[in-house]
Amino acid sequence: MDWVPVSAALLLTGALALCLGSFLLPSADGAGETLRIVEEQGGRWLAAAAVFFLSSVCLSLGVPAILTLFQGRGWNLAMISAIVLEVGFIGTAGFAMLMAFVRSLVRADALRESGLEAASSEAGFAVFLAVWIAGLYLGELLLALALLRARTVPRWVPFALLLHVLTLPLSGVLPDSVSKASILLLVLGFAGIAVQATSPQARRRLS
Repeated sequence: MDWVPVSAALLLTGALALCLGSFLLPSADGAGETLRIVEEQGGRWLAAAAVFFLSSVCLSLGVPAILTLFQGRGWNLAMISAIVLEVGFIGTAGFAMLMAFVRSLVRADALRESGLEAASSEAGFAVFLAVWIAGLYLGELLLALALLRARTVPRWVPFALLLHVLTLPLSGVLPDSVSKASILLLVLGFAGIAVQATSPQARRRLS
């Protein structure tokens, strides 16, 4: 079976699903507004969770296509980025399950604003959340650097990934719509990787 096109297609599907999930997920300021959103838009909340879970699976299966672009230069850095990215992708699946669990608690009237606020500020949860976010953005940064070193993709591909990483420290000052739209940079970068991984030049390097 020629698995590279399948892996590349899953990589792009996962990026698009991550983008869709980000747009589906309603923005909330504080535990009270989060509970209100889950109560009033439970279907949308659950749909976002399902899309995030699908994204996690597809992105994980798309990592092999990324690694086909590295045969010499940048290989070690690419492997490190793949491992870090997998932490972020697995964390995305965990976040999706957490969203579904929160919705179940709200529908069962077993969760109150004070409880949600206390749970979200608990140290253990904060550590896991930080590891998940760091896995996604640090892995993306390392991948962009590896691509710049390998020179196997057009230069706009790693620059698109770098621009997306740079939006993280600016998320606090950017409008919410702009912050959400920045995920399109990730989709653009992964699309470039998927196209290049299935190009005749890349296939010749693998043969």
